[in-house]
Amino acid sequence: MPRPVHFEIHASDPERAVTFYATVFGWTFERWGSNPYWLISTGDGPGIDGGLVPRQGPAPTEDAPVNAFPLTVEVDDLDAAVRRVEQAGGQVAVPRSPIPGIGWLAYCVDTEGNIFGMLEPAPEAE
Repeated sequence: MPRPVHFEIHASDPERAVTFYATVFGWTFERWGSNPYWLISTGDGPGIDGGLVPRQGPAPTEDAPVNAFPLTVEVDDLDAAVRRVEQAGGQVAVPRSPIPGIGWLAYCVDTEGNIFGMLEPAPEAE
């Protein structure tokens, strides 16, 4: 069965996006040659790595509907992760809510207008 193996973040200001994701998740970024492309390392263990690329065209408007596959990142402490998002210039799009038997989920918007999810595993969530 096909599985996701890579993701990309589109950014109007790539350096600002690098700072945001390094601050919120501790991800590392490495520019790939002379290309305007950054390789993203999300850490060791299960999961995938990605890339960051300059956005082609205007950023999403604040009231734009979701028009991509939102990436969801597993976190140990959702409340702390949401605080880091806000401190780094992002905002909450959908507040913490339970996914019964799975955990707590929130959706946020990064400094570039991209929506992403964060999930704290907690089978007891209701």
